[in-house]
Amino acid sequence: MNNLSESVIFPKGEKIPEQYSKYFIGTAYLSMLVPREDEFNCPIGNVTFEPGARNNWHKHPGGQILLVTGGRGYYQEEGKSARELRPGDVVKIAPNIKHWHGAASDSWFVHLSIETNVHAGPPEWLEPVTDEEYNKLK
Repeated sequence: MNNLSESVIFPKGEKIPEQYSKYFIGTAYLSMLVPREDEFNCPIGNVTFEPGARNNWHKHPGGQILLVTGGRGYYQEEGKSARELRPGDVVKIAPNIKHWHGAASDSWFVHLSIETNVHAGPPEWLEPVTDEEYNKLK
């Protein structure tokens, strides 16, 4: 699926804010569906990656859940092989697991990001996924 319009369920949102875009390679967009400063204490963002875009390695102290809604992408935990993701896939990421996720080189990729147990603290952003690591996935 190369056409973003085929995978839009929630608003694409704006480009990732500048304070976070430094943790991404390529262009990604964010629409917060449930804000961090919400009584539910469960931020949910719709994240849209342009083809080839990906985030840096990172960890969530409270864990994270990804619900894939469009396109094709990848998820990888440190020390494990990358997993291809397609609409309908669910990824449950345990607290403090080093990982990254993003689009395939030839497809947009859209997922809901649900931060769990946010009282444990904000994400810890780490080094970029190198082109060498990423290009092995083609």
